[in-house]
Amino acid sequence: MLLRHIRYFLAVAETGNFTRAAEIVHVSQPTLSQQIRQLEDALGAQLFDRTGRTTRLTDAGEAYLVHARRAIQDLEAGRRAIHDVGELTRGNLRLGMTPTFTPYLFSQLIVAFNARYPNIALNVREMPQERVEPLLADDAIDLGIAFDDIHLPEVEALSLFEEPLSLMVGIQHPHARRRTALTAADLEKESMALLTREFATRGYIERYFAPLGIVPKIMIEVNSVAGVIEAVRSGRFATVLPSAIADVHDDLKILKLEVPLAPRRAAVLQRKGAYQTAAARAFIAFAMEGLGTMLPSAAATQKRGAGSAP
Repeated sequence: MLLRHIRYFLAVAETGNFTRAAEIVHVSQPTLSQQIRQLEDALGAQLFDRTGRTTRLTDAGEAYLVHARRAIQDLEAGRRAIHDVGELTRGNLRLGMTPTFTPYLFSQLIVAFNARYPNIALNVREMPQERVEPLLADDAIDLGIAFDDIHLPEVEALSLFEEPLSLMVGIQHPHARRRTALTAADLEKESMALLTREFATRGYIERYFAPLGIVPKIMIEVNSVAGVIEAVRSGRFATVLPSAIADVHDDLKILKLEVPLAPRRAAVLQRKGAYQTAAARAFIAFAMEGLGTMLPSAAATQKRGAGSAP
């Protein structure tokens, strides 16, 4: 059995068609069919049902598919390992970052890492955590910057820092200069602009409201943090976002709540047991050593919010 047999098998499994698979792997259809039969003979099992209009995996094929994909992932990791340069004079790093971090963490983490290691090419993709974890499991990204509330067993979290969240409004909002904390009744009356449910932050917000018996008055749902911020800047809406976002936007004000929002823990996510490039190891060390001093503490943020009233 050779590597090409596995690649040919995956091409047929993913396309469900021998002709299209042959085009993808750049061989003739008869050659591909012959190679697949060789693989089936070597394994002693039929991998594809060829009797219908489309080619389908058999039960044996479904079982083999999982391991074939994993083998290709590991081989690709091995290829990267061979070319890995421990001195970090070259390399690349694929990162997935949840959108709530971008407004305040991108410069302090991504740009700062690039300043220290200018020869490492960074590919940063902004996405919800529910996409970060599967991409890590599939080895489509090297690391994720998200939260330690993980769901896939193939993924593990390395805690970075505690991220406080706050209720915030624009400087033109009627409560922008309020001194006293908002009660649950006050909060229920507020028109809200929130992230859509694909974001982990939205689930956090709903878990905060539920014990208070509040049904939030959601007037705008946006699938981007920038959109939420623009809505709140108008002075017509409140939202819940990481407190540090208000620190980089002078036109946002944090309001005190009678029942405070609990913080959550930011983390670096990685695939368990995966090979780590020198760039990935350097990034983890950089993040874990530096973020504690770079980010404002929860206490300082709360003090800022309390002091914003006249």
